[in-house]
Amino acid sequence: MSATRRDLTRRLWLLLILGATTTVVLFSAYRGVHDDTVPLVSSSAPGILAVDTAKNALQRAHEAVDGSGPQGDATGEFHTQISVAHQSIALAALENVTGPSDRHTLQTVTGLITVYSAWVERAGKEPNTSLRDAYLHYALQVRNDILDRLDELRNEQLNVARKQAAFPWPLWLGWSAVLALCLALCVALMEAQRFARRRFRSAVHPSLLAATVLCVTGVAALGWFTLRAHTAMANSLAELSETRAADDIPEVGADVEGYMANAGFWASLSDWVLIGGVLLMALTVVGLWPRISEYRFKAPR
Repeated sequence: MSATRRDLTRRLWLLLILGATTTVVLFSAYRGVHDDTVPLVSSSAPGILAVDTAKNALQRAHEAVDGSGPQGDATGEFHTQISVAHQSIALAALENVTGPSDRHTLQTVTGLITVYSAWVERAGKEPNTSLRDAYLHYALQVRNDILDRLDELRNEQLNVARKQAAFPWPLWLGWSAVLALCLALCVALMEAQRFARRRFRSAVHPSLLAATVLCVTGVAALGWFTLRAHTAMANSLAELSETRAADDIPEVGADVEGYMANAGFWASLSDWVLIGGVLLMALTVVGLWPRISEYRFKAPR
């Protein structure tokens, strides 16, 4: 084997190894961030806001009872708010943010809301003031138990959202490795171009140049999308962390959807990382293999 063929083969293998390694690490680092963008906006955020809505509805329901007069007849506003609470609990259960514990808590809450409503209705039908007050006292205790359970559930949901929006040290390590590998790959590509230009008196090697451009622009674009996604998730988490009044909840939901409007697009690009990696390696082979083939039967220099 000629020295030139050996040098070209060594460079080709180095580029292929660097290209494959960079692709795999970039794919893992990118998925590590963007796999959580869609669940955050499509599941966690609606689940947290549904719990907030249920809490506000229960508070408004009891306010309607307190202001309903001595007969406790709050059938209108009270039952409206109880209906809102049930609907919100059903939505939170559908989102299933924390898994089995989420469903168990919400099933318990649904049963307690029924108990709470029964005490309030008994109070509304009771002409005796003392008994009425006792029934409302029991109802208040049940409602407070419901709110405590919903607060605990909300904290668990927020912990899930925090993990989704986090950028822990493995991701920092992964993206640092991506930058280092990308730099090494670009240096190796430029060195291969310089070697080929010096050896073959060719000014430009389009395939190797295209591979270099693809590497730089691809990593830069994916890094930019990752930065935008992380910022959007951090902003969404900040919105969700604050307990809101009922009238503010729709605005919070709209804000989160606005921050995460491109979440699906960002996540879909992970498949293109693999395609781009294969294309980069193909360009490398196209750039060097024809030159290697020229020296297949030449004697060593």
